[in-house]
This record gives sequence, structure tokens and C-alpha cells, in this order.
Amino acid sequence: MAQNTPAQDPLPLEDEGAVAWHELPRAAFDLETTGRDPHTARIVTASVVIVNGRNELLQHHEWLVDPGVEIPEEAAAIHGVSTQKARAEGRDAAEATAEIAALLGDLFQTMPVMAFNATYDFTVLDAESRRHGVAPITPSPVIDPLVLDRAVDRYRRGKRTLTAMAEFYGVSLVDAHTSAADALATIGVADAIARRYPRQIQVDPLQLHDAQRGWHRAWAENFQDFLRRKDPSAVVDAAWPRAEG
Repeated sequence: MAQNTPAQDPLPLEDEGAVAWHELPRAAFDLETTGRDPHTARIVTASVVIVNGRNELLQHHEWLVDPGVEIPEEAAAIHGVSTQKARAEGRDAAEATAEIAALLGDLFQTMPVMAFNATYDFTVLDAESRRHGVAPITPSPVIDPLVLDRAVDRYRRGKRTLTAMAEFYGVSLVDAHTSAADALATIGVADAIARRYPRQIQVDPLQLHDAQRGWHRAWAENFQDFLRRKDPSAVVDAAWPRAEG
């Protein structure tokens, strides 16, 4: 229900011409973690994939991390990594966080990085960076297919999970809830949205990044108003691509 709440219509962005970023090198980032709260969740697995303009996989970076805390059974049931496995095979959390942040920081210099529900992943990374004394990165430009989809097709019924959206846009998603599979599907869904809505989406990635801030804020404010009909104290963080607090 939350994900179908109306959001602001995305107006065509003023640009000198279409920017086919979906036909240029681009990356995607995904985490699997210990929990739902991005401020307290710890990284369990991370994937960064890089594809070329023909959507061919150029690089695949993968981390299995020992989060230093127990992995709840609920989380392990989703991503398949138990506390025992993470402790036996996982990387040191501080070292892995530093490597992930460094790679993403470098990528942002040359290409957009896609993340589904980016606020979650980049907030987890930011919290882990501060926890382990790693310099936080500034994520930009980010392309978030969840934000794009809410903006361009705000009244569509049904769930807006990555699995549901991959099916809707005809994108293959095998081994959902593994970070590598989710990262590749994120690119596929973002590309599909760009092809379907070129006027709104095929613009310079930095311009699109700024537009997504506004689209997400409009959705969050609308959803917060909806929640406050039952709970006057409800708060929905309108920050994107990293939560506040």
C-alpha cells in the first residue's frame, strides 16, 4: 500500500537532448544485511557490478562480510548467510567497508551507480563507514529504479519490490536476494524504464540525480500524510539517496 501512494508527476526535464546513459558504461550496487533499519544494519554481502554499453558484464566485485554481530534468522532466511558462515568465511567488516566505499567513490567519478531503494543501501554504507572509521562517500550520480518507477507510473497497482518490477518490465532475476543478482536486475529495470520513458529519464545522470531527489521527497511527503491519518506521529524520511539522522 505504501508503494502505491501517489507521488509527484515527473515533468519532462529541460535538456539539450536525450542522454542514453542506459547505453553507456554504468554500475550497480546492492547489499544484503542483518536487518531492516539502515542505521543499525550491518553488511553481510555486497556486490558491485559494472557493465558496458552493450550490457555486457565487465567487472563483478563481491564481498562476504563478518558483520561482528549475530545475523538474525529472519535475515539469514532471506539472503542465505548464517552467523556461522559469515564468521568462518567472511571478511573483516572494517576492511570490506573501506574497499566498497573506495570502489564506489572511484566509479562515481566516471559513471552513474544504480541502486534499488538507494536510500537503504547508501545509508547502511554510510553508517558502516562511520562505525569503522572509514571516510563516508558522497553518492552521486545515483539512479534508483524504485524512485523512477514511482514517478513515471504512480497509479499502477501491485507491489514495487525488485522482484515485482523485474517481472513487470520483463527483466530476468535469478537468485533474488543475492546481492549480485539483485544488482544486475537493478540495471535491467533502470534500463527498461529509460527506454519506456525517454523524455523524463534519458537525461544527464547528474540532472536525473537531482530530479530524483525531488520525486522521492514528493512521494515521501505524500506517504507521510497518508500514514498520519492513523498515526499523527508518523515520519517518512524524505532524504535521498541517503537517509538523514
